[in-house]
Amino acid sequence: MKINSEIVDTPPRHAATVLMLRDAAPGLQVFMLKRHNDSAVLGGAYVFPGGKLDAEDSDLGRLLDRAPSALHANLGEPELSHAAAAGLFVAALREAFEESGVLFASGADGTKLAQAIAMHQQGSPFGALLTQLSLTLSTQGVLPWSRWITPRMPSVSRQRFDTRFFVAAVPEHQTARHDNIEATESIWLTPHDALQQYWDGQIALAPPQIMSLVHLAQHSRVSGVLDEARQRTPPLIEPEPFNEDGARVLTYPGDPRHSVRERALPGPTRLYYRQDRFEPAGGLAALLNAGSAAAG
Repeated sequence: MKINSEIVDTPPRHAATVLMLRDAAPGLQVFMLKRHNDSAVLGGAYVFPGGKLDAEDSDLGRLLDRAPSALHANLGEPELSHAAAAGLFVAALREAFEESGVLFASGADGTKLAQAIAMHQQGSPFGALLTQLSLTLSTQGVLPWSRWITPRMPSVSRQRFDTRFFVAAVPEHQTARHDNIEATESIWLTPHDALQQYWDGQIALAPPQIMSLVHLAQHSRVSGVLDEARQRTPPLIEPEPFNEDGARVLTYPGDPRHSVRERALPGPTRLYYRQDRFEPAGGLAALLNAGSAAAG
């Protein structure tokens, strides 16, 4: 990854991403996609399915299983409109479908799922295919997890995003796979294995993904993640970067150099850009020890 040092004064764009989870023999696993090497944002890095909020997403609240007011309350952002809150849920589920083929919708049996995928490949808009197939988006198990806002000096991009991270268990009998367009590879990994592979140079990760994996690794099962998400307001993370000895340092809430004194996340409160990657002062152990799985 190339480090950016330019100041970006444009407002961050709304975005949404989904940490799609499953319980497997190795433990809790999360689905990750490798972005196309030519992608404008995080090319070649492993990410969770997600993307920018589209204009039409906020118009599809009628296709959700819950009222926009309930979704607004879940996000814990009083300044956000109800329509915008519903739009973020739509964006998260749309991106999950477009990038992995997983459809969070009631009535999405094998036949309708295959029809939806075929219609999408033929260019049908998300709202149109849902309407034609009489499908309603399911949000009951799609829970806000965290909110990340890119600083004015982005480190790995020249764009700014206000991204809501959601967590959800992949619906039974659905198989997640990359689309071979925006993503060229995909894999299910435990958070521990993903961090280990990152450290070994097998996969590339951006800081929000690193810290999200450390957070997920506090749990051994999907139920524990979902229970935590239900019991608290999503933490707001606004990284505050600075340069030290010519190298980029990212600080998070709770770090002595960060303006917010209270911790928002488990794990290290700062990452250093060294050897072409971001790492904590304590090395891999600082990531894995912070992410020791709990019983939940």
